[in-house]
Amino acid sequence: MLDSRTIPLSELDRQVAYGHRTSVYVPPAGLMDRSRFTFADLVAIMARLRRPGDGCPWDMKQTHETLRQYIIEEAYEAVDAIHSGDALRIADELGDVLLQVAFHAQIAREHASFTIDDVTTAVCAKMIARHAHIWGDVRCETPEEVLASWESIKKAEKGLKQTVDMMRDIPMDLPQLMRAYKVQNKARQTGFDWDSPLDALDKVMEEAAEVREAIASGAGVEMELGDLLFAATNVARLAGLQPEVALGRSTDKFITRFHRMEQAVLTDGKELSELSLPEMDVYWDAVKMQEEQNG
Repeated sequence: MLDSRTIPLSELDRQVAYGHRTSVYVPPAGLMDRSRFTFADLVAIMARLRRPGDGCPWDMKQTHETLRQYIIEEAYEAVDAIHSGDALRIADELGDVLLQVAFHAQIAREHASFTIDDVTTAVCAKMIARHAHIWGDVRCETPEEVLASWESIKKAEKGLKQTVDMMRDIPMDLPQLMRAYKVQNKARQTGFDWDSPLDALDKVMEEAAEVREAIASGAGVEMELGDLLFAATNVARLAGLQPEVALGRSTDKFITRFHRMEQAVLTDGKELSELSLPEMDVYWDAVKMQEEQNG
């Protein structure tokens, strides 16, 4: 006769007798009882949220198109977390990015277009194919050689025959400073590039003068400003910097300095809105000088 009973796990080694047919079944903990989760749990959660009839009304309403903005926002928040250096925050924000992947995969599964297994298969196959120096007979000794091999394999995979094809393959929806940076790197592969950031800086001066002329004439300002930003991106790239990162840090610096200027104005019993630009410049220069003295 089959004898089964439910006991606490702590009592498992305290039973009266054990036989060769003794077996133990440990049921999985429910989602509400867990403190750790796996990728499979995330996939299951998304399926539950999208389940017809008793799913989440908001999640059920979403499509690939309505979610586009969120995958961009979450990626930027992950970058911001990395910039902060906070490991727990990085893990949290990367989870939000992963959620977007699982969300899109669940929507696709419901429409029988692809599944999360197709997503992981595609990226794993890509990583194996493009690391021919690991899983093939290509030899790469330096990071630069790895990048060159990666680009060569990618070009062959996509049937990109000319450099301009590779430029056009760069997504147009990227932040435009980043897109300009990538386009310039493609041009560099053909040798069409400045020798140094100082050489590129001369082009910035030239473009700035053309912006001045365009503003004075009232024609072609947008195009000339674009040329100026493109030239500045060249300088950043040749200096080994990411223009997006450089601009972000300058924006942060401006916010910090503006805050200090405003606080100094308030300390003097004044309102910023009541001051003229030359008067504000006095405070601005004082804050800047103080920052330089403090290093």
